[in-house]
Amino acid sequence: MRTAYAQTAVVALAPGADLAGPGAAVTLDLCGSWDHEPPCPLAPHHTAVEDVDGLAHLRILFAAEPADEAEVRDRIGRALAGGAVDGPDGRTSRWTLVSTASDDVTADEEEHAARLTQS
Repeated sequence: MRTAYAQTAVVALAPGADLAGPGAAVTLDLCGSWDHEPPCPLAPHHTAVEDVDGLAHLRILFAAEPADEAEVRDRIGRALAGGAVDGPDGRTSRWTLVSTASDDVTADEEEHAARLTQS
């Protein structure tokens, strides 16, 4: 049975980078493609991103089997540490990973987390 988890990250975007680029990299690593039939093959997920003083703060909410949690977190970290993604428009976005950490699902996220676990 899937359980909901959260991962946070901060990245420094290169000039001209798409704010959505790091989240897209996570999706590509977890799903293999932006275009696939639901559900996500390994871990249904959602990435929220906010620009705070020029740094992109990401919060990735995902649902996975407990045995897959470490792999999903590793993939998220690897995707963000890669520092680049080619967008669907062909433009490359680049960034530098500043930090990443596991976190608890918040009370405000519980409803969304429940939907992810049912995906």
